[in-house]
Amino acid sequence: MYMSKKDEFKVFAKSHPELVRSVHSGDTSWQQLYEIYDIYGDDDRAWNNYLKKDNGSSNITHITDIVKNIDMDSVQKHINTAQKALGLVQELTGKSTPAVTGKGPVTPRPINHFFED
Repeated sequence: MYMSKKDEFKVFAKSHPELVRSVHSGDTSWQQLYEIYDIYGDDDRAWNNYLKKDNGSSNITHITDIVKNIDMDSVQKHINTAQKALGLVQELTGKSTPAVTGKGPVTPRPINHFFED
């Protein structure tokens, strides 16, 4: 049986009592909610402001969603780019960090000594 978009929205709204409370409290209107549903459907991200979840599980769910959406190839490319940039800066300045060379800390030369005075 074919359901119209309006009927689908009614089923969606009935399954989320938070929406009814939002309308009754005057925070939003059915028209606004229907427009969101018409554009985004039941996509969780579109309903974050209206649907309140259990705090304990929603925090874990939110973190899990963030981790799922991380593109590890992109992260690795950014890390490689940053490492290359640091290497270039070190090459240009002629300085290297102790972690890279394996040497201990280097004491800076006093400002008043020039050309091995």
